[in-house]
Amino acid sequence: MAFTDEDRNRIQPDIEAFLARRRPPPDIRDEVDLIVRIVGQALEVLEIRPAWNGAPGETTELPIAKIRYVRRHDHWRLYWMRRDLRWHAYDPHPVASTSSEALGVVASDAYACFFG
Repeated sequence: MAFTDEDRNRIQPDIEAFLARRRPPPDIRDEVDLIVRIVGQALEVLEIRPAWNGAPGETTELPIAKIRYVRRHDHWRLYWMRRDLRWHAYDPHPVASTSSEALGVVASDAYACFFG
């Protein structure tokens, strides 16, 4: 089940705070940028770059983190993409109680799993 409008309104300030903390400076955002996309019951953190072999204006999205809300348990599960291009549980902090906490874990990147 996807997020309700009420859920989205509750999560949006957390997303904006995360982007304010981690997004690159405005003068280089045409070369590299960061977005958070809501997909179903998850937040996906993506890096956006120009496609290296594409047409001008074409971009490539590189997944960084996935934060999935588990409504049944009322918590957020954190995942990171390893070099095998699969999502893996983020073992140092696999569960967060709020979206703000989950995005804070990704932003701090204590083990350099998300942003290297």
